[in-house]
Amino acid sequence: MSFPSPPPRGFDFLKDVDVRLSVELGRAQMKLKDVLSLGEESVVMLDRLTDELLDIMVNGKVIAKGEIVAHGGRFGLRIVEMAGSEGTPVESPAPRGEI
Repeated sequence: MSFPSPPPRGFDFLKDVDVRLSVELGRAQMKLKDVLSLGEESVVMLDRLTDELLDIMVNGKVIAKGEIVAHGGRFGLRIVEMAGSEGTPVESPAPRGEI
């Protein structure tokens, strides 16, 4: 696994910029009538298999793949692959708007 080289010193001021890190479990496309019929105990099947790595995104751009872990009663994230490393394609998630 290769890691990106550190940014040039001229970009040190950007290190304190806040970004949004998110993890996508999967997606589902549904008709509005099906969404309106959801309630407690409803189950929505997602398009991702349970053994697939999850997309880790920064500001909507996939930067890595990972898996969920539990630590101290909280969810955590283990980075397994960095996007752009050897053999790992850099992909963007499908556009929002799908339900």
